[in-house]
Amino acid sequence: MKKYLALILALAMSCSLLTACGGGETEPAEDTTEETALVYAVEAGSAGEATAAENGFEYNSVASQADALMEVASGTSDAAIIDLLMAGAMIGEGTSYPDMVTGEELTTEEYGAGCRVDSDLTAYINWVMAEAYADGTMQTIAETYGVQAALVEQAAMEEPEIAADGDIAYIQDKGVLVVGITDFAPMDYKDENGEWIGFDADMARLVAEKLGVEIQFVEIDWDTKIMELDSKSIDVVWNGMTLTAEVTAAMNCTNAYCNNAQVVVLPAAE
Repeated sequence: MKKYLALILALAMSCSLLTACGGGETEPAEDTTEETALVYAVEAGSAGEATAAENGFEYNSVASQADALMEVASGTSDAAIIDLLMAGAMIGEGTSYPDMVTGEELTTEEYGAGCRVDSDLTAYINWVMAEAYADGTMQTIAETYGVQAALVEQAAMEEPEIAADGDIAYIQDKGVLVVGITDFAPMDYKDENGEWIGFDADMARLVAEKLGVEIQFVEIDWDTKIMELDSKSIDVVWNGMTLTAEVTAAMNCTNAYCNNAQVVVLPAAE
């Protein structure tokens, strides 16, 4: 009897050991994709941050998309989520980050500029863009910065009336259009002389010229852009701004003028 008991006990112990080592029929571990395992760098308050949050990614928020790329270069983050148009200008051969590549496109979206709620400047910018698209000026500027393939066609429209007590009258009275931007190539960035250039910067200059005023570019904290507008520290946000539901609810936004996407940027495989 003792022999049978010993045999049963030995068999039970063997089954237990096999199960612990994977020999039993246990539930498989939850599959974790490579992308969700990464830590992403994103610009605070940007569409990239919103995309990371919506996808449940682990991420580090930094001051700008340029800083997000620096995070990847330094190894502080595994990847970045930035605008596709910026990726085209900032990574790959002949850029500051030749050893980075684009991965999956996570969203499709559009760029627009943002003015104060009920501002008549919005319709005026739409008219300037429509005129510039019709006569080829917009395409020429886009080709200068390599974004011509992303342009959105602008429908023809009549020149809007200027209200005596509106935003345009306020801007013309002070003699300057103040544009809120960040350093964001190819939309707004500085040349070798420290002058602001880029597709958005050149289009904003065109608006200021039509208004008969000077232009001033002010670097802002992207996370407080709505506050900057409402306090009249700036007159328009024009910096590759994605037309999200949050943005369009808080600002009077222009028509879309460029297509864009949020894209993953990774170190190139060795």
